[in-house]
Amino acid sequence: MNTHTRSIHRRQSSGVRVPAHVPIAERRRYIYSYSTVTRGTGRLMLMAGDQKIEHLNADFYGKGIHQDDSNPEHLFQIAHKGDVGCLATQHGLIAAYGMDYPDVPYLVKMNAKTDIVPTAQAEPLSKALCSLDDVIRLRQYGKLNIVGIGYTIYFGSEHESEMLAEAGKLIAAAHALGMIAVVWAYPRGKAVQQEKDAHLIAGVAGACASLGADFVKVNMPTEGAAALHEASQAAGRSGVVVSGGGTLGTKEFLQHTYDTIHLGGARGSATGRNIHQKSLTEAVAITKALSAIVYKNASVDSAHDLYTHSL
Repeated sequence: MNTHTRSIHRRQSSGVRVPAHVPIAERRRYIYSYSTVTRGTGRLMLMAGDQKIEHLNADFYGKGIHQDDSNPEHLFQIAHKGDVGCLATQHGLIAAYGMDYPDVPYLVKMNAKTDIVPTAQAEPLSKALCSLDDVIRLRQYGKLNIVGIGYTIYFGSEHESEMLAEAGKLIAAAHALGMIAVVWAYPRGKAVQQEKDAHLIAGVAGACASLGADFVKVNMPTEGAAALHEASQAAGRSGVVVSGGGTLGTKEFLQHTYDTIHLGGARGSATGRNIHQKSLTEAVAITKALSAIVYKNASVDSAHDLYTHSL
């Protein structure tokens, strides 16, 4: 079999490039998983719902946050009624609520830590909360549409090597089971001077590509969306997706997403607070507008019109 033939074989008839370590028996499932979250576009619209550990209740209750967000089920209702590529959250929440919303594509966030202990006190370390066997049992027994896993690495932490090793093993194992893998790549620790520096973000994006991540979630560089292009190139075939960041006005948020794609070469969005802190009606409307930009190349104005008409 020559090189060209092998390349065609890896892509199958779907156009999805399958990693070489995905077993033949699981390639169809991997293609399904990747195609489900990307809608055949190569882009990802990930709804992040992992902050109930990361930020405790600060993102879900308080001034400017709709009361709908105080209930964890709000995340699942948005994903069910809205338009998302997948909902990323922890294993326990999916186990509790997932069977009521079996149509939602789920990405299990494997590790997490709270923000109670500041970096000035201790270097960040986040280890897996469950095993891939737990994920497979959840997929099998709950008959849930689990399409992937996620993992956070704090690059620059004194514990970086532990997270790199764990993430690398989990990514390879997830691929072997036909699932995609997304890495949350955050430079953080006493050694990190500017965690949102574009050159540093590009470096960690390339490191995640070296681990085999399908997508890499990063923060917007301080230098702006255009500076993200270095990271998009460094990540190669691993798609860069950008965090929604702090709470923004709706049109400003849509512009933020559009710019990361069209100025920075990003391949999608990974958004939490700018979706789930709204009422169910408004949150659903935002997912539709955001997905229009990510999956349909909609302009900011047309996406905002879609948002307005969905309210």
